[in-house]
Amino acid sequence: MTGARTIAAADHASGLFGARLFLIITSGYLMSYGLRAINATIAPELVGEVGLSNTQLGSLTSAYFLAFACMQLPLGIWLDRFGPRRVDASLMAIAGLGCLVFALADSFETLWLARALLGIGFSAGLMAPFALFRIWFAPHHQTRLAAWTMTVGTLGVLVATLPVRALLAVMDWRGVFHGCAALLLTISLLMWFGLPRSRESDGRVRQSFLQSLGGYREVARSSFFWRMVVMSGAVQGCFISMQTLWLGPWFTRVLQMTPQQSAGWLFVFNATLLGAYLLVGYLAPRVGPQESATVRVSAIAALMVAGLVGFIAAFPSAAATWGWLVLAVVATVFTPIQARVGMSFPKHLAGRALTAYNLVLFVSVFIMQAGLGVTMDWLIAGGMDQVAAFRTGVGGVALLQLAAWLLFVFWPAGRITKVVGSRCAAAFQSSVPSHDASSPRASIQRTKATGSGPSGSPRGSGASTR
Repeated sequence: MTGARTIAAADHASGLFGARLFLIITSGYLMSYGLRAINATIAPELVGEVGLSNTQLGSLTSAYFLAFACMQLPLGIWLDRFGPRRVDASLMAIAGLGCLVFALADSFETLWLARALLGIGFSAGLMAPFALFRIWFAPHHQTRLAAWTMTVGTLGVLVATLPVRALLAVMDWRGVFHGCAALLLTISLLMWFGLPRSRESDGRVRQSFLQSLGGYREVARSSFFWRMVVMSGAVQGCFISMQTLWLGPWFTRVLQMTPQQSAGWLFVFNATLLGAYLLVGYLAPRVGPQESATVRVSAIAALMVAGLVGFIAAFPSAAATWGWLVLAVVATVFTPIQARVGMSFPKHLAGRALTAYNLVLFVSVFIMQAGLGVTMDWLIAGGMDQVAAFRTGVGGVALLQLAAWLLFVFWPAGRITKVVGSRCAAAFQSSVPSHDASSPRASIQRTKATGSGPSGSPRGSGASTR
């Protein structure tokens, strides 16, 4: 038997084969995270050359997250139907196109379109690795692999700081994006031809797209899902919006750094984040698999994040840069939580559960990133100086995080889950065409619903025996 056949027959990937899978599938996430955060480094050049306001800069960067969020529901279906190899390879090619359009753009509108294309292209950057890990790796490795994936992503952010700043001394930002376009095309080909095909779905359509959306009903009914995702949207949403855009301007405007000093501290910030992800990858498997353990860790970390953000906004000179470095360490706790949420659902719903989580998260990032820019411009127009407006906006984010923490701790599961879950489920139900009552498939579904199948008990609401 050949080595390839032996690997295909094995239960879980390991050794060199596992390393190859990990490196190929996470290479796209490295580019995703780097290009997501690059505007924090090149913001002075973009503002100077294109003449962007705070609102336009926030909107330009958050266009990535808006397009990213819009892709999450169909992405979950595609990952479950076609597998991570085909989906991520195809989307990386679109990301390469986005880089090319960004490099050629000469107006805010074209830059916005390019960022949206990047958001579409990188929409599976994290979910595709998680889906691949679920297929090929042992369950007890999932949280560690999630943390290591974030470590790779943070390497991309590191490259987007001082190394990009150094490149700008020999080429402009357009040349950087031309090079990224070529790299993304290479990664797309590497994913398509370098990842195994033996365990992926054949991709044959068994349901219409609208019928496939029905899988989100079960996700929407989960109390654990809503409890985790509401807090994550407030806590992680703020962290990502600052890391990928507003942290650089905070250094230059509030702490009065030069662009070079800002790039240096962004490098230190992301290097600290990288080290924290490595530590989380080591510690995550030691946290119990129970939902209660995940809830306890999340509650402690969320309160610490809200407190740190509030302290940084109120006392920027005292917090200086160390406050942001501590924040980088604490925020990493939420990475394995996303993997835990995905593992709380059956394997055939894992892709949809992960992308539903991502949808809420990146809608939050979009709102916070764009909203902070709008808030600052509004306060400045009202007579507040730039530094005070920035501090007020970040302080407002801290209050929002505190409110989300209180909701998380005193979660009225019976109430919120019933209201939100039932409304989301009803929305999906109304969008899914019902089967013909006389069809064989409808007959099978009625049989399962009445509990005559292996489970012996009815599932879903409204099921009755005829």
